[in-house]
Amino acid sequence: MRVVQFEIPGAGRRVGVVVDSENEVCDITSVRSDWQRVIDVFQESERAGCALRELFADAMSRPGIERLDYLSMLNSGPNEDVPFLHLPVDHPDPHWTLVSGTGLTHLGSMQSRDEMHTAEESSSAEMTDSKRMFAMGIAEGKPAGEVRGVAPEWFYKGNGHVLRSHRQDLTLPAYARDGGEEAELAGCYVIDATGQARRLGFALGNEWSDHATEKLNYLYLAPSKLRQCAIGPELILDCDFQELSLQCTVLRNGDTIYDSGELWSGERHMCHSLSNCEDHHFKFAQHRHPGNVHVHFFGTSKLSYGTRDWVYEAGDVIKISSQSFSASLVNGVVAGSPSESTPIRVVPA
Repeated sequence: MRVVQFEIPGAGRRVGVVVDSENEVCDITSVRSDWQRVIDVFQESERAGCALRELFADAMSRPGIERLDYLSMLNSGPNEDVPFLHLPVDHPDPHWTLVSGTGLTHLGSMQSRDEMHTAEESSSAEMTDSKRMFAMGIAEGKPAGEVRGVAPEWFYKGNGHVLRSHRQDLTLPAYARDGGEEAELAGCYVIDATGQARRLGFALGNEWSDHATEKLNYLYLAPSKLRQCAIGPELILDCDFQELSLQCTVLRNGDTIYDSGELWSGERHMCHSLSNCEDHHFKFAQHRHPGNVHVHFFGTSKLSYGTRDWVYEAGDVIKISSQSFSASLVNGVVAGSPSESTPIRVVPA
């Protein structure tokens, strides 16, 4: 089941379900005016003790439900006077959303990291920290039964303010050395009233980072991740995480300047299992606060950074696709405020 959040100008926020065979969106809010977000539906499913998809299916079967053209939504932006898409999952207060991710999870990710740190890692015969962590994942990243596996690399990106939806632009800050696409799957979660983490589903993601800053020293990975990122356009409630094919293309002035080719994701192509990544994120009590929404990126197998001779510029367009999703995630690149290139000075309160 493919769920979207959207807005009809003048009518407000809505939640809908994509009808693949007809390229239409069933406007769930047209028959349940109190459901304007996915978490509204989740909260009712929690009270009723039923699965999220059951409530969506029931609403879709109601007489008089309205339908809208999905292709029109996919091609529209928030500044147009037609229905447009929002993030597939969000919270009314962005501060209640935590955006994070795990790295060195994919079997090809060590090669990408090596290409990024050529002098520092690839030319060294020693076992570097990155190589050591990757080897730990290979050995103990998919534990059996109730055994806790080894922890993957973890990073923080920000709260819900850093998330961008389909057709929204990703900012290239003035202080950044470069932009960097990362075609990934993002897990979307909510913490229920008892503190239990509940998986809503998965969305396509672009974990926008600054690999040129990370290349200076791998200890700069943390600040290189403090960038905006994108997910969408749809949330798949029943996505099969075992094996998915992804593709990333970057266009400049209408011409393709990068094509990743086929990228593989999912557990079959990872050194960490989904359950192990989730365990090591939600084992922390501060990540289980009732009502919080979590968006977590699960890593990628290939980056453009290690092999390209260009840097991102304002006007570039990034497209991330998967055969498992009926629509691609598309985001433009815009320049950040020039003022961010000068030091930020703190003044007394």
